[in-house]
Amino acid sequence: MKLKYIFLSALFFIYNYSFSCDCKPIDRKNIVETGLKYEIVFHGEVIKVDSINRIYTFRIIELFKGKYNSQFITQKYSGNCSDVPSLKQLWIVYANFNDDKTIEVSGCSPSTGFQPYGSDSMPSPPEIKISQKTDDQIKTLSFYVWDLKFENRNLQDWIYQIEKLRAYKKSQNEISVKEKTEAKLETYSRYIIISLIVNIVLFLSLIFIFIKKKNFGK
Repeated sequence: MKLKYIFLSALFFIYNYSFSCDCKPIDRKNIVETGLKYEIVFHGEVIKVDSINRIYTFRIIELFKGKYNSQFITQKYSGNCSDVPSLKQLWIVYANFNDDKTIEVSGCSPSTGFQPYGSDSMPSPPEIKISQKTDDQIKTLSFYVWDLKFENRNLQDWIYQIEKLRAYKKSQNEISVKEKTEAKLETYSRYIIISLIVNIVLFLSLIFIFIKKKNFGK
């Protein structure tokens, strides 16, 4: 039960944290659209946590947006509005680059861990007063149902984001292929036009030489 009260305290802390950052609430249907405004978007795993220096390392599993060649990327905590991925778990990250190629994960971004206790998607805890004389088994069951409800909702949100991000990546790849094809066709067309012009010039030059020789023979 103590663990549950810790989670409730965390909720209070994160509420104050979000308020101090002046974060605007994000509807579920707008999560991906809002997240894609950031410079880099990926699905990854936290593999290293340096809580002293507040540096966190992700292993990129799937890159949806942004240019980044390495499989590993580092986040530096830079202020009260930075997200803190202190648990080694899976994450969907929406972030901006710092000058040194590390990233800044804003607490106002829709970035989320696979088990983000205290997130906006978390359902309200059961209304059970601590002073209320309620059977411990009922309390335990209520919190258990609360956890299941949250985990189910979070799993739905997670799958929803991954599917939308993959659809976005596919559409961008198709646009890229189309642009490359159009660029090749444009280059090929220019090559043909230049070749035609060169051939016409050569043909006219041959005619000129032929006429000149003919007149010279007379």
